[in-house]
Formats: sequence, structure tokens, C-alpha cells
Amino acid sequence: MPTLVNAETDERDALLSFLAAQRGGLRRAALGLTEEQAAARPTAGALSLAGLIKHAAVCEREWIVGTLMGRPLRDGENPEEDTFTLTGEETLAHWLHRYEEIAAETEEIVRGLRDLDVDAPLPEAPWFPAGSRRTARWVLLHLIEEAARHAGHADIVRESLDGLTAFELVDRELSEAAAR
Repeated sequence: MPTLVNAETDERDALLSFLAAQRGGLRRAALGLTEEQAAARPTAGALSLAGLIKHAAVCEREWIVGTLMGRPLRDGENPEEDTFTLTGEETLAHWLHRYEEIAAETEEIVRGLRDLDVDAPLPEAPWFPAGSRRTARWVLLHLIEEAARHAGHADIVRESLDGLTAFELVDRELSEAAAR
């Protein structure tokens, strides 16, 4: 556990706090990197830090806005496309900013739900049984699971780039925050 999650006030607050902590791990993995380093794929796999952040942002918005709320997504936010790769003029800076916007949108939507038992149909996909529905609680737990999984990937990619570990990046982040 590289960071201590805030004490919760209720279930909704706990879920949002743990999701924020995992998003922080993803963002922190890119701390201090150039655009080129963030787009690099230093392991045997095809993952880059910028691609992981883009993917996490697009998927969070799809789950909260598209699936849970049933609203249309923006252009370029189609999880059916290769969301692990930056395209065109996309940058790490763009996706870090967009991830913050999506996090704020998620927080607003979840805090506005009457309760976490509100449910929605799962998207059509071979891995979901036809007609399946899931609650907002399930969606948040799934997002925490996915963000944590990708934060772990990000740790490996970052360590492959320059040897820095999650704990060293937490120290750097705290030092930079204290200097401001």
C-alpha cells in the first residue's frame, strides 16, 4: 500500500476514496516523465504509461456515463477502439487532465445517486451473460479493481523505464507538494 486512503464516512465515500487512491497510483507512475518516456513501451508487452492512463480514463467514463447513466460518450472515448495507444496529437498531459475531469464527473454522478443499489444493464459483450444488470456499487468495485490492476502494470512499466518504484514516487510527490 503506497498511500493511506482517507478514513471513510460511509460506503459511498469509501468506494470513491479507494478509486481515487488507485487513480493516484496510475498518475503517480508518470510523475516527472517526458512525453516520449510516457509513450515508451519498455517491457516485452505493448503497454505504455500514457496508454494505461488513457485506457483507464476512457473505461471509467464508459462504465459511469455510458453504462450506469446510459448517456452517450464523447468522440474518441470508445472502449471498443485501441484505448491503450495514443493517437494523433494525444499526449500524456492531455490524458492526465482528461482523467481528472472524468474523476470529477464520476464523483458528481455517484454522489448524486439516490443509493448504490441503482442498477443498469451491462453492455453486450461475449464475457457478459445476455440481459445481465449490475448495481452502481458493483460498477465502482469493478473500477477499483481495474484501476488497481493497471496501477500495478504502471509500476512495472515505470520501474522498467528508470528504476523508480511506487514508494520512491510517493516520496517525490510528497516532496514536490511540500515545496509548493
